[in-house]
Formats: sequence, structure tokens, C-alpha cells
Amino acid sequence: MCGIAGAFDLQGRREFPTSRLLAMTAAIAHRGPEDEQVHIEPGVALGARRLAIVDLAGGRQPLSNEDGTVWVAQNGEIFEYPELQQELIARGHTLSTRCDTELWVHLYEDLGQGMFAKTRGQFAVSLWDRKERTLILGRDRVGICPLYYAEVDGWLIWGSEIKAILASGMIDARPDRKGIDVFFNTFCASTSRTFFEGIKIIPPGRYLVVRDGRIEMKQYWDLDFPDAGQERRLSDPTPLIDELEHLMRQAVERRLRGDVPVVSYISGGLDSTVVLGLSSRERGYAVPSFTIGLNRAGPDERSQAAESAEALGSKLTMVTMDRTDIINAYPELIRAAEGPVMDSSAACLMQLAKAVHQQGYKVALTGEGADEALAGYPWFKTQQIRQKLINRFGTGIPSAIRNMVVGSMRGNPAHLPTRYATQGFRTAQQDVYDLMAQARSFVYSGDMWKHLGSYSVYEDLGIDHDRFKHWAPLNQSLYVGYKVMLAGLLLHGKGDRVAMNSSVEGRYPLLDDDVIAFCASIAPEYKLKGLTDKWILRQVAARTLPKKIANRPKTMFRASRSEAFFDKGRPAWVDQLLSRESLAKTGYFDPDGVIRERQALAGRLRFTPRRIIMDLSLTCVAATQLWHHTFFGGGLCDLPSWSPERVSPAAHPTLNGSSTHRETLSTRS
Repeated sequence: MCGIAGAFDLQGRREFPTSRLLAMTAAIAHRGPEDEQVHIEPGVALGARRLAIVDLAGGRQPLSNEDGTVWVAQNGEIFEYPELQQELIARGHTLSTRCDTELWVHLYEDLGQGMFAKTRGQFAVSLWDRKERTLILGRDRVGICPLYYAEVDGWLIWGSEIKAILASGMIDARPDRKGIDVFFNTFCASTSRTFFEGIKIIPPGRYLVVRDGRIEMKQYWDLDFPDAGQERRLSDPTPLIDELEHLMRQAVERRLRGDVPVVSYISGGLDSTVVLGLSSRERGYAVPSFTIGLNRAGPDERSQAAESAEALGSKLTMVTMDRTDIINAYPELIRAAEGPVMDSSAACLMQLAKAVHQQGYKVALTGEGADEALAGYPWFKTQQIRQKLINRFGTGIPSAIRNMVVGSMRGNPAHLPTRYATQGFRTAQQDVYDLMAQARSFVYSGDMWKHLGSYSVYEDLGIDHDRFKHWAPLNQSLYVGYKVMLAGLLLHGKGDRVAMNSSVEGRYPLLDDDVIAFCASIAPEYKLKGLTDKWILRQVAARTLPKKIANRPKTMFRASRSEAFFDKGRPAWVDQLLSRESLAKTGYFDPDGVIRERQALAGRLRFTPRRIIMDLSLTCVAATQLWHHTFFGGGLCDLPSWSPERVSPAAHPTLNGSSTHRETLSTRS
């Protein structure tokens, strides 16, 4: 995993200033602390920070083809690189390294834009074709590796993080209120816009082609399901269980590849424990494991994680956090995520990555992806119950329940989305989204509503598959899960950002392309059987893990939210951010409403919809205020704000000495 940045002249062949590119790569140095190189020629500049995992000595990038006409910089990994290397050599290509990054230039020579169909892994890639004067920027299928871009002064600039774009000095930080509204409706970052106006993100499964001053977005992959009733079903599901086990073993083996040791995250749950078990079996010895313990700060899975690690013979490192630790880590979390994050467990995962880094490791396997593929969240069960009620009694009872729950919020009904907001269907997630939408009634300012106008977040969720209406209801909801929560939270604020903040690469066997395709193909009852989630994965687990571990119920890893922000022991900056003056400065929120809801929170019954949702919403308010303070010049509290450092090319070590190519400003020979 690395960090990339660069620029392309949309108007001609101006040379991008070296100092500007170095400032961009310096802003993401944490993504690649081991090496830095840039390639600059008229009209284009590529920069890379490297975290060396494959071909430690020879894999410095940007890399080129044999004659230097195609250049590439990559963040991430192509996991099938040994097989692809052999294919390319057999077709007559000469490889100068063992690094997977080099494969891009040769695949492009053979396949052009079709290279994306051939590459399996997690990546964000920038590729420059000098002969055709064409730039390609692309991301992996599900959105593990981020890639942002902006158009300014006739340039297209890009980076693995928004910090790189801001560090160019070419664009000022401005808030995008629509991006904030996506967050307040879904508690996730948008995958089609950012929190910063004018800075865009390439959605998962897509790439940009830039040529002759034009920028074209193309899609090379999207998750698909069979039509309802056409899914794979067998009278005896054993062959399907066998197939999933084989695919998971293959996925784990691919993600153990590299020239550095690999560790595994583990919780008390099923997914990460299966990954640890399979990885240890594949390695032939117990892979080291890392876990979080919560000290009166949420569901504590320390005993389950320790039991699992002991059963598998894994050396376990445990990072314990309480509410004070969580809130103290939040400012760093917001800097890393470049946007507000509601889920405070992301702060815990950030500290876990630090422990991995401190022990000298660079790669950690995780269990993310099973809940999206195999219906692991409680709202999928709620949808199952609702569908059974509809099948038996019609829509009357579910509608009455929905009206009663939403009505208990006592929000403004004008702020509700339509009842069937996703292509005319109501997915499992909308039950929660409706309540979040209502909570905005109590905290948004009039100015915020004015800026939003008639905007609907459902315009930006990326739910645009033309076959969506043909899928089973559960698969429709799983698709939304991949598009919204997986890409916008689990792989963003809880994934790439918190891991790479400590120079750690997270790898996700359950997000392997073949595993995803298999899970999409099978019948819904193999995913959610009655009210048993991830049924088919549990059958695989029974072959890999002790019975008492394989049958554990799902526990959502979450840490304290409002308790951490609003308890008596909170730091002073929380009250400063939520003061009437600070709320008025940002203009997003109604000071009277926020103060009123904050005072009322503790007095509400703990498990009522209003209390639960306002807990989430007020945490979103605090996180948004902290984000604004961090990236828009401070002034809201005593915490420092973020600003890029300035870099002098003359003092930069990688630019000293001679270069074999005039346009390549590096020490690579």
C-alpha cells in the first residue's frame, strides 16, 4: 500500500512545479514512509510514497515500460501478480522488477483500458500514456483504496487523500453541505462526492480517461445478482459450502502474498476468527493476532477474542481503551479520515493499527465484507420479518409500524424521503435512514436547509444498477450495503484511513472478487436462514473452528458515542466546539436546537428511537464541528488545525544527484 499524487495539464504541456508535487506527496507521507519518487514531464506529473511490501529492493515507483512511453504509480496491490507475471513473460514482455505495480504498464500495452477486467486486488492507479497523451485514473471494484481529484486552473490534480490536493496550494478548502447531508442521513461518507466542495472521489469500480482536455468517467464493474428465483439452489447445499470454503482459502492465500510478515485482526465475532483460522492453516503456523478491548466503553469482546486466539494458537496483542481514550483519539481520527466520523470504534481501530506498526508489521488481514455479502446486520433481519408480514397481511401492518416509529421522533415530515426511495423499493437500511433524516429537524440551521434546497441524498448513493428491480428484496438491500456502508464507512473511516495513518495495509479476504461473485449468486436463504445470519459462512466456520466459536452470534463492534462526547470527563474542546459561538460560526447547525437536544439526551429513556437516533445525530454534530475546525483554519476550539507543510526541492533527498532521464526527478538508476 502506498500513496499517489499527481497533475495533468488539460490545456497543453505546462510543466508542473516540482515543489508543488513534493508538497502533495509530503502530505501523504504516512501512506509511504519508506521511499518517495516523482516523474515529471511536460504536461504531466506523477508522484508516489512507498510502503514496501512486494519486491522491497526493486519496486520503487513510478515505474515505466521498456521504452519509457507508459508510466504508472499505484496505491495498493494486484494479488495475482505471480500468475500475471508469468503470463506477461510468456507473451514477450520484459519485466525489470518483481513488483506488482509494473504489471499495469504491460497489461495496458496488451489490453488498453481492458486492463481493469484483468486486475484483481485493491488499488488506486494513475497511468500515463505519452504516445496517446492519455491519463487513466482508476479504483478497485469495491472501493478499498481511495482516489480523489479536482479541476483547477486548467489542471487535473489527484491524490490518495484530500490532504494531497489541498497541499498543492491550488484549491482552497470549502465545505460541501450536500456531502455533510449524506453523512447525516446515512452516517457514512458519500462515494460520489466528498465533504469538500470542488474535490471529487472516483467511485468504486470506475476509472477516468483524460485526453484532449476532456475527462470521461467509465465503469468497468458493478455488483450483480441473479433475478429473484434464479439464484443457485441445491437440494443438498454441501457442494456450495465446499465451494465457499475453497474460494475463501484461495482468497486468504492471495492476501498472504508479499515479502513481509502478515498479521490478522480478531474480534469476538465469526468473520475475523474464520480469517485468522484459514490464514494460520495456510501459513502452517499461527499468524499473530491483534484485538481491541473496551473498558466500560461498549460491548467488550476481550474474553471471546482471547478464547479464539488461544484455540488457534495465535499470539494475541490486546489494545484496551476506555471512553477517555476514545475521545482523546478523535481529533487524530478526523484528521486521518478527512471528514466527520460518527462511529467511534474507528478511533479504536486507529489505535489498533498503531500497535501493529509499533511491532514492526505492515499488513493486517481483517474480516470486513461478510456482513454485506451474507446479511450480517440486524436490519436485514428486520426486513425479513417485514417481508413475511407483507406476504401474509399486506403492507398495512408494516406501514403502521413505520409510521409509529418515525412519528415518535416528532420531527418535520417534510424532511422525510419518499417511502420507497431506492428505485421505487424500500430496502432494509431505509428504516434507519428515515429516522436519521428526521433527526436533522432538531439540529440543522435554517441556512443549512436553504443551501440544501430540494437535494435528496438518494441522488448520490450510487444505486443505479438497471437490473436492481429484478433482484430479491434481500439482495437489493445487500447491494445498498456494498454501495453505502461498506465503501463509505467500513473501508473509509474504519478501513484505509485509520490503517494507513500508521502505515499499515489492511487486506480483506471476504472482499475477494471470486468470494463476492459466489455470495451474490447463491439463494438468499443460504445467507439469512430464518433469523440466522451468514448461514453458509457458519458452515465453513464449523470445519475450521471449534464448535462454540463457530456458532457465536453476531456482535456489532461499536464503542461509546454520546457517552464519550458528553460525559462529565469530556475534554474542554467538546464544549468549545458545541458552544453557541462555534455553532454559529460554521452555520450548519441551529445553536438553540443543538443545546436543547444535548440537555434533553440524558433524560430520555435509553432504548427509545428518539434517544438512540439523537445519540447518533449529536455525535455527528460534534464530529462535523471538529472536522470543520481541523480543515478550515481552526478557531472553534483549542485544538490545532491541519495545514500542509511546504517542501523545498533543493533540500529534498530524492532529488539530489543525477538522473538518467531528464523528466524523471529521482535517484532511481
